[in-house]
Amino acid sequence: MLKKIVAVNAGPRKGWNTDTLVCEAARGAAEAGADVVKFDMYRLPKYSGCVACFGCMRGDNKGRCVCRDGLTPVLDAIREADGLIIGSPNYLGDVTAAFRALYERLIFQAITYQTEMPTYNTRSIPVLLIMTTNCPEDMYRLHGYDKLMERYRDVFSTHVGPAQILMAGETLQVMDYSRYDWTYFDPEDRKKRHETVFPAKKAQAYRIGAEMVTGTQE
Repeated sequence: MLKKIVAVNAGPRKGWNTDTLVCEAARGAAEAGADVVKFDMYRLPKYSGCVACFGCMRGDNKGRCVCRDGLTPVLDAIREADGLIIGSPNYLGDVTAAFRALYERLIFQAITYQTEMPTYNTRSIPVLLIMTTNCPEDMYRLHGYDKLMERYRDVFSTHVGPAQILMAGETLQVMDYSRYDWTYFDPEDRKKRHETVFPAKKAQAYRIGAEMVTGTQE
Protein backbone atom coordinates (compact mmCIF):
# COMPACT_ATOMS: atom_id res chain seq x y z
CA MET A 1 0.00 0.00 0.00
CA LEU A 2 1.27 3.46 -0.88
CA LYS A 3 2.07 5.79 1.96
CA LYS A 4 -0.10 8.90 2.07
CA ILE A 5 1.57 12.28 2.56
CA VAL A 6 -0.33 15.51 3.11
CA ALA A 7 1.38 18.73 2.00
CA VAL A 8 -0.02 22.10 3.12
CA ASN A 9 0.98 25.51 1.81
CA ALA A 10 -0.08 28.03 4.44
CA GLY A 11 1.27 30.95 2.44
CA PRO A 12 -0.82 33.03 0.03
CA ARG A 13 1.67 33.23 -2.84
CA LYS A 14 1.52 30.28 -5.22
CA GLY A 15 4.84 29.46 -6.83
CA TRP A 16 6.92 31.54 -4.43
CA ASN A 17 9.31 30.58 -1.64
CA THR A 18 7.09 28.72 0.82
CA ASP A 19 5.03 27.03 -1.86
CA THR A 20 8.21 26.04 -3.70
CA LEU A 21 9.70 24.31 -0.66
CA VAL A 22 6.42 22.58 0.19
CA CYS A 23 6.16 21.37 -3.41
CA GLU A 24 9.76 20.14 -3.39
CA ALA A 25 9.16 18.13 -0.22
CA ALA A 26 5.97 16.78 -1.74
CA ARG A 27 7.83 15.88 -4.93
CA GLY A 28 10.45 14.03 -2.90
CA ALA A 29 7.71 12.04 -1.20
CA ALA A 30 5.92 11.31 -4.46
CA GLU A 31 9.06 10.19 -6.27
CA ALA A 32 9.84 7.93 -3.30
CA GLY A 33 6.52 6.20 -3.96
CA ALA A 34 3.96 8.06 -1.84
CA ASP A 35 0.46 9.19 -2.69
CA VAL A 36 0.59 12.95 -2.06
CA VAL A 37 -2.32 15.33 -1.61
CA LYS A 38 -1.64 19.07 -1.42
CA PHE A 39 -3.77 21.83 0.04
CA ASP A 40 -3.35 25.57 -0.46
CA MET A 41 -4.80 27.23 2.62
CA TYR A 42 -5.58 30.52 0.90
CA ARG A 43 -7.65 28.77 -1.76
CA LEU A 44 -9.87 26.71 0.53
CA PRO A 45 -13.53 27.48 1.21
CA LYS A 46 -14.24 29.62 4.27
CA TYR A 47 -12.86 28.32 7.56
CA SER A 48 -11.86 29.53 11.01
CA GLY A 49 -9.50 28.65 13.81
CA CYS A 50 -10.64 26.77 16.90
CA VAL A 51 -13.88 28.14 18.40
CA ALA A 52 -13.39 26.36 21.76
CA CYS A 53 -16.66 24.43 21.57
CA PHE A 54 -14.97 21.43 23.28
CA GLY A 55 -16.89 19.05 21.01
CA CYS A 56 -13.62 17.23 20.34
CA MET A 57 -13.46 16.26 24.02
CA ARG A 58 -16.88 14.65 24.35
CA GLY A 59 -18.37 11.24 23.63
CA ASP A 60 -17.55 9.57 20.34
CA ASN A 61 -15.94 12.75 19.00
CA LYS A 62 -12.94 12.69 21.32
CA GLY A 63 -9.88 13.58 19.30
CA ARG A 64 -11.90 14.77 16.29
CA CYS A 65 -12.87 18.36 15.46
CA VAL A 66 -16.66 18.61 15.09
CA CYS A 67 -16.68 21.92 13.18
CA ARG A 68 -17.45 21.46 9.50
CA ASP A 69 -15.96 23.99 7.13
CA GLY A 70 -13.15 24.43 4.60
CA LEU A 71 -10.60 22.87 6.95
CA THR A 72 -12.52 19.62 7.42
CA PRO A 73 -11.04 17.89 4.34
CA VAL A 74 -7.54 18.91 5.46
CA LEU A 75 -8.03 17.54 8.97
CA ASP A 76 -9.57 14.35 7.59
CA ALA A 77 -6.64 13.87 5.21
CA ILE A 78 -4.07 14.41 7.96
CA ARG A 79 -5.87 11.89 10.16
CA GLU A 80 -5.31 9.22 7.50
CA ALA A 81 -1.83 10.37 6.46
CA ASP A 82 1.55 8.77 7.01
CA GLY A 83 3.35 12.12 6.98
CA LEU A 84 2.65 15.85 7.07
CA ILE A 85 4.48 18.67 5.27
CA ILE A 86 3.37 22.16 6.23
CA GLY A 87 4.95 25.49 5.38
CA SER A 88 4.37 29.16 6.13
CA PRO A 89 6.14 32.45 5.47
CA ASN A 90 6.99 34.52 8.51
CA TYR A 91 4.59 37.42 8.86
CA LEU A 92 5.32 39.98 11.59
CA GLY A 93 7.44 37.55 13.56
CA ASP A 94 5.14 34.54 13.39
CA VAL A 95 3.47 32.15 10.96
CA THR A 96 0.46 33.18 8.88
CA ALA A 97 -3.10 33.36 10.16
CA ALA A 98 -3.90 30.43 7.86
CA PHE A 99 -1.22 28.28 9.48
CA ARG A 100 -2.50 29.23 12.93
CA ALA A 101 -6.08 28.31 12.01
CA LEU A 102 -5.04 24.80 10.97
CA TYR A 103 -2.63 24.53 13.89
CA GLU A 104 -5.39 25.36 16.39
CA ARG A 105 -7.88 22.95 14.87
CA LEU A 106 -5.33 20.15 14.41
CA ILE A 107 -3.74 20.37 17.84
CA PHE A 108 -6.67 21.28 20.07
CA GLN A 109 -8.65 18.23 18.96
CA ALA A 110 -5.82 16.05 20.25
CA ILE A 111 -5.48 17.62 23.70
CA THR A 112 -7.04 15.57 26.50
CA TYR A 113 -6.48 17.73 29.60
CA GLN A 114 -5.67 14.44 31.32
CA THR A 115 -2.40 14.11 33.23
CA GLU A 116 -2.15 10.39 32.53
CA MET A 117 -2.75 10.72 28.77
CA PRO A 118 -1.75 14.06 27.19
CA THR A 119 -3.03 13.39 23.66
CA TYR A 120 -5.86 11.53 21.94
CA ASN A 121 -3.64 10.91 18.94
CA THR A 122 -2.45 7.31 18.90
CA ARG A 123 -1.07 7.38 15.37
CA SER A 124 2.25 9.20 15.24
CA ILE A 125 3.42 10.46 11.83
CA PRO A 126 6.52 12.45 10.81
CA VAL A 127 6.10 16.18 10.28
CA LEU A 128 8.15 18.71 8.32
CA LEU A 129 7.66 22.33 9.41
CA ILE A 130 8.85 24.86 6.83
CA MET A 131 9.22 28.57 7.43
CA THR A 132 10.51 31.16 4.95
CA THR A 133 11.54 34.68 5.90
CA ASN A 134 13.37 37.71 4.54
CA CYS A 135 15.39 37.74 7.78
CA PRO A 136 19.08 36.74 7.54
CA GLU A 137 19.87 33.41 9.15
CA ASP A 138 22.35 34.96 11.57
CA MET A 139 19.52 37.07 13.00
CA TYR A 140 17.08 34.23 13.73
CA ARG A 141 18.14 34.09 17.37
CA LEU A 142 17.94 37.88 17.79
CA HIS A 143 14.33 37.90 16.55
CA GLY A 144 13.38 34.69 18.35
CA TYR A 145 12.63 32.75 15.18
CA ASP A 146 14.57 29.71 16.38
CA LYS A 147 12.56 29.56 19.61
CA LEU A 148 9.33 30.19 17.70
CA MET A 149 9.85 27.20 15.44
CA GLU A 150 11.11 25.04 18.29
CA ARG A 151 7.84 25.66 20.14
CA TYR A 152 5.81 24.63 17.11
CA ARG A 153 8.07 21.61 16.63
CA ASP A 154 7.58 20.50 20.23
CA VAL A 155 3.78 20.80 20.08
CA PHE A 156 3.58 18.95 16.75
CA SER A 157 5.90 16.26 18.11
CA THR A 158 3.60 15.72 21.09
CA HIS A 159 0.26 15.70 19.30
CA VAL A 160 0.99 14.70 15.68
CA GLY A 161 4.39 13.04 15.46
CA PRO A 162 8.15 13.65 15.37
CA ALA A 163 8.69 17.01 13.72
CA GLN A 164 11.69 18.65 12.14
CA ILE A 165 12.25 22.21 10.98
CA LEU A 166 13.41 23.66 7.67
CA MET A 167 13.95 27.43 7.56
CA ALA A 168 14.99 29.53 4.60
CA GLY A 169 16.13 33.12 5.16
CA GLU A 170 16.86 36.18 3.02
CA THR A 171 14.33 35.00 0.47
CA LEU A 172 13.47 36.80 -2.75
CA GLN A 173 10.27 38.78 -2.18
CA VAL A 174 9.55 40.11 -5.68
CA MET A 175 11.03 39.86 -9.15
CA ASP A 176 11.23 43.63 -9.73
CA TYR A 177 12.42 45.56 -6.69
CA SER A 178 12.44 48.82 -8.67
CA ARG A 179 8.66 49.02 -8.31
CA TYR A 180 9.04 49.61 -4.57
CA ASP A 181 10.84 52.24 -2.53
CA TRP A 182 12.49 49.66 -0.27
CA THR A 183 15.94 50.63 0.96
CA TYR A 184 16.37 47.82 3.48
CA PHE A 185 17.19 45.13 0.92
CA ASP A 186 19.90 44.66 -1.68
CA PRO A 187 17.96 43.42 -4.73
CA GLU A 188 20.98 42.00 -6.50
CA ASP A 189 22.08 40.12 -3.40
CA ARG A 190 18.58 38.67 -2.96
CA LYS A 191 18.50 37.54 -6.58
CA LYS A 192 21.95 35.99 -6.25
CA ARG A 193 20.93 34.09 -3.09
CA HIS A 194 17.80 32.86 -4.83
CA GLU A 195 19.96 31.42 -7.58
CA THR A 196 22.79 30.04 -5.43
CA VAL A 197 21.52 29.39 -1.88
CA PHE A 198 17.80 28.70 -2.25
CA PRO A 199 18.39 25.62 -4.46
CA ALA A 200 20.13 23.98 -1.49
CA LYS A 201 16.99 24.53 0.58
CA LYS A 202 14.92 22.99 -2.21
CA ALA A 203 17.21 19.97 -2.23
CA GLN A 204 16.91 19.66 1.54
CA ALA A 205 13.12 19.81 1.34
CA TYR A 206 13.12 17.17 -1.39
CA ARG A 207 15.34 14.88 0.69
CA ILE A 208 13.21 15.19 3.81
CA GLY A 209 10.04 14.50 1.80
CA ALA A 210 11.60 11.35 0.37
CA GLU A 211 12.79 10.24 3.80
CA MET A 212 9.23 10.46 5.12
CA VAL A 213 8.40 7.65 2.75
CA THR A 214 11.56 5.58 2.96
CA GLY A 215 11.84 5.88 6.73
CA THR A 216 15.49 6.93 6.58
CA GLN A 217 15.20 10.28 8.36
CA GLU A 218 18.36 11.23 10.22
